Amino acid sequence: MNAAAELAIRARRAEFNRAIAEGDAARIGPILARDCVMVTGTDSAVIAGRMAQVKVWKREFAAAGRMVYLRAAERVEASAVEPIAMEYGAWQGLGADGNALASGSYVAKWRDLGGAWVIEAEVFLTLR
Repeated sequence: MNAAAELAIRARRAEFNRAIAEGDAARIGPILARDCVMVTGTDSAVIAGRMAQVKVWKREFAAAGRMVYLRAAERVEASAVEPIAMEYGAWQGLGADGNALASGSYVAKWRDLGGAWVIEAEVFLTLR
């Protein structure tokens, strides 16, 4: 395992979590690859592209009673042959009172583009 890659990815995930908590869609954009793909946890909606995802986050942040999503990496596995890695973890959707209203698991594929790790794909599974 490449410890530097794991540390960098965990730092980017923490940055993403902070942007969600603070409702800052502009800070999410640079963490996503231009052609990234997200598959949502409940209805398996596919949101393709950085701009589409930023638009969804803006809409989410403007909603009354919105949830704050928190992703917690449990394991990061970096490739020894390509500048890519996979993150495995658990997510929660927290209400205004801090209680988990939804939760599940996720995987995220990351790529190092010129020294910056960006998300190429995320797939979420809603378990609760």
